[in-house]
Amino acid sequence: QVQLVESGGGLVQAGGSLRLSCAASGRIFSSYAMGWFRQAPGKEREFVAAISRDAVYTNYADSVKGRFTISRENAKNTVLLQMNSLKPEDTAVYYCAADQWGAGSGDITAYDYWGQGTAVTVSS
Repeated sequence: QVQLVESGGGLVQAGGSLRLSCAASGRIFSSYAMGWFRQAPGKEREFVAAISRDAVYTNYADSVKGRFTISRENAKNTVLLQMNSLKPEDTAVYYCAADQWGAGSGDITAYDYWGQGTAVTVSS
């Protein structure tokens, strides 16, 4: 089992940047593909970005491609989401998730473990 704790959310103006961090503890971090998902008020949770266990493969939702970058540091048990050129429609609670032996899927059902989320608000 792995425990996930997100941080880095907050309030930012449109066009600004934030960096989210997810710290993992528990089983071997490098055995998990990692993903970021988000859920806006009144909407379903949706895929944002994912990264493979060895960080070779990354996967992004079309809505964030070119603006967000996912990365991981296996030695520090951390996955990051750098968010640039933020838009009001990026406002949501952002969740970190882990998929044991996964490859970086965008399928929400592939993920076994979830953090508690960190809120991001982008003002216009």
